[in-house]
Amino acid sequence: MSQGQPSRPQESAQGENQQEPIKYGDVFNVSGELSDKPIAPQDAAMMQTAETQLIGQTQKGGTAAVMQAAATRNEKVGFVGHNDITDIAGEQGVSVAETDVAGRRIITESVAGQVVGQYVQAVPVLTTQVGAVQQSAITIGEALEATAKTSGDKPVDQSDAAAIQAAEVRATGSNVIIPGGLASTAQSAAAHNATLDRDEDKIKLNQVLMGATAGLPADKAVTRQDAEGVVGAELRNSPNVATHPGGVAASVAAAARLNENKISCPLFPYIMR
Repeated sequence: MSQGQPSRPQESAQGENQQEPIKYGDVFNVSGELSDKPIAPQDAAMMQTAETQLIGQTQKGGTAAVMQAAATRNEKVGFVGHNDITDIAGEQGVSVAETDVAGRRIITESVAGQVVGQYVQAVPVLTTQVGAVQQSAITIGEALEATAKTSGDKPVDQSDAAAIQAAEVRATGSNVIIPGGLASTAQSAAAHNATLDRDEDKIKLNQVLMGATAGLPADKAVTRQDAEGVVGAELRNSPNVATHPGGVAASVAAAARLNENKISCPLFPYIMR
């Protein structure tokens, strides 16, 4: 799965006479019913309002901006009306939520319950030296706790369990699975969930990962190598051969980039196609 900017709507070879509307699945890493829905003007308006309320402005090149560009195109060629809203977005809504982790704000944007974008914003911490800024590296435990907050309602499956196990191994430096530890609990949850049909009856990620830092006997700052190991574990055990947006691998990869870049820019998107 690509980790860069969201795909921007492209002009078709026939220009104004394109035969298909721009759908959510064309620009965001979403699945199911939402992926086949055209992006409508009022969907974009709701996201713009939500972004402005939380962040203070619409982010240039961000989720709302991409939705607005797609909706404008769809309206211009007659696929949607100016006051149209996608039924699933109208029923389940859009949201922009904020989570504070290790001196950083994780801003998660969703449509109909599916993550369409996440941003990380540094929160400066002043030291005793006037004007100095101190930024601590994000640890593996903190990255797992971030997953509990951004994708906590996701039922644990085998790909999650494999990624959590890889993260625990990286954090502790030991290949031995700790009885009652995060990896052991995640494996048990995935096995239990595989026997159930209804998602509401399944064990969720937040039940496994909340307080992950305390659940690790050792912890360390996330590196690129750690992220590669966790991403690989999740990919190998995913039936779709893809990482989950906002999931374990995505959170660890985002933490590794933050640690490597030392927050070189104040706000940048990740986990978006």
